[in-house]
Amino acid sequence: MPEQPEVEHAARRLREALVGRRVRDLALLHPALRRTLDDAAAASLAGRTVVGVERRGKHQLLRLDDGRTLHAHFRMAGDWAIGRDDAPLPRHARAVLQCEDGTRVALVDPRALASLTILAAGEPSPVLGPEADDPALDVATLRASLARRRGPIKPVLLDQRVVAGVGNIYAAEALWHAHISPRAVASSLGPVRVGRLLDGIRTALAEGARTATRYRDDAAGADLAVYGREGEPCRRCGAPIRRIVQAGRSTYFCPSCQRT
Repeated sequence: MPEQPEVEHAARRLREALVGRRVRDLALLHPALRRTLDDAAAASLAGRTVVGVERRGKHQLLRLDDGRTLHAHFRMAGDWAIGRDDAPLPRHARAVLQCEDGTRVALVDPRALASLTILAAGEPSPVLGPEADDPALDVATLRASLARRRGPIKPVLLDQRVVAGVGNIYAAEALWHAHISPRAVASSLGPVRVGRLLDGIRTALAEGARTATRYRDDAAGADLAVYGREGEPCRRCGAPIRRIVQAGRSTYFCPSCQRT
């Protein structure tokens, strides 16, 4: 599942491929994409130049020279395949953006859950919380965000209004770094634990950024402290890592050194 480090890596690749290039066309190859973007809107991108690519949380924003934005969200399994327009299309290509110079970017998504939308000039981007590296995100701000949350902290961290970009993998990793149980009630966290949590979020995302290319299910746990490592020894205390299900998602943690 692509999360902030993987989406940042994808956005950088997209920036290198598209900024300054003129769009020839955007073809929608799967009906699921037409829930948020119709063929006429896709056709309206022809002749526009991509002037910037930004990442916000797990979202990617392709800025166009007419003030509009093509908003892409990978969701569970999306990614970009970047190449030339004379190469065979990759498997599971759901949309193809072709540039006048022959550059081709395909949205590849085996699950067909990714989305594309066009934001009008001046239309706000998705409403998200602060980025983890935002200097304005301090202990008091994060604690205030958690104060009314009566549920366990792990599912709360998946709410993008709390911290943008934290998903299932890095929420588990952050809690391990912070020595906090995923079952701890979010509103019960005092300033000391919230401080550890904020540090843990930043550490988990920074470590993810160093190795991020694209998250693959068959590589689960390869560079991670707890995620995907059920039954394996904790890298801190040696106790077996446990897996539980919270809000329909897998949570991995160490029951020995994440007790509170």
